[in-house]
Amino acid sequence: MMNSAKLSNLTQAQLEFLAVQARSYSQGGRLPDYIPLLAQVNPEWFAVEINCTSGESFRFGETEIPFVLMSVIKPFVLLCLLEKMGKEAVFSHVGMQPSDQPFFSIEQLEADKGWPRNPMINSGAIALASLLPGDNGFSRCENLRQWLNQRAGTNLVLDKAMLNSVVAAGGERNRAIAKVMFESGFLNAPEIAIDTYNHICCLAGNVSDLAKLGMLLAQEKGGISGENRRIVNALMLTCGLYEASASFAVRVGLPTKSGVSGALLSIVPSAGAIACYSPALDHIGNSKAGIFFLEKFTKSLNLSLFI
Repeated sequence: MMNSAKLSNLTQAQLEFLAVQARSYSQGGRLPDYIPLLAQVNPEWFAVEINCTSGESFRFGETEIPFVLMSVIKPFVLLCLLEKMGKEAVFSHVGMQPSDQPFFSIEQLEADKGWPRNPMINSGAIALASLLPGDNGFSRCENLRQWLNQRAGTNLVLDKAMLNSVVAAGGERNRAIAKVMFESGFLNAPEIAIDTYNHICCLAGNVSDLAKLGMLLAQEKGGISGENRRIVNALMLTCGLYEASASFAVRVGLPTKSGVSGALLSIVPSAGAIACYSPALDHIGNSKAGIFFLEKFTKSLNLSLFI
């Protein structure tokens, strides 16, 4: 059976059964205390929405609660730039290699002589943020926000309070990453790049907005080229969960991206998108309940790409 048929055969009862299990699994997770506002949310929140290319939609939990996308924005920065610049230009600024180091690793970057390894880790996303059109962080973020809202039908907004919290936290590791890239000749105007990166990570929506974003990668939508969808999905599969990406690909087998806000997005190409939000994180920095849900859900419907 094709994945599109498997996903559209989902029932609300199935979804609720797995979601209730996942919500209880959030216990024991941690909130990211290095960003003060993220550390203040309710760790027991859980929301999921599944959109199918057949037009059906399923949802459960605190689906109206807004949250910042954080690193889940990274695939869509890549998608936007692929559409605007083309793959040759984009990949002259960032690589395609997975990393076995944490997403904020300076050691990995230094070992690579300042070359950002892939678009899903902080170095690569900062490099791509420097390529977005606009004169400063706000205008670049606004251009990306409008581009995504127009193509995905989302209502993303900039969470200014969260942006202030991120800026107040200092972001010294990201500044060190930008400094290494700048000194190696792989980044121009590092201050604007960091400001842009902080802004775009603070774009916010609810789990429905996240699922709609996912549909840009699941089907023909918004005028996005099929080749660019495939590139982004491939890099989400190999790099989207950082050093956990390879084992997750074996266990689940779907392109997936996480964020430290607890956002999690999986793509079932040609079938749909699975969006989760649960802010308690595991030791790697991925949503604890979200990862649990995705593993149980994809196994119960046999959704892996590798069947």
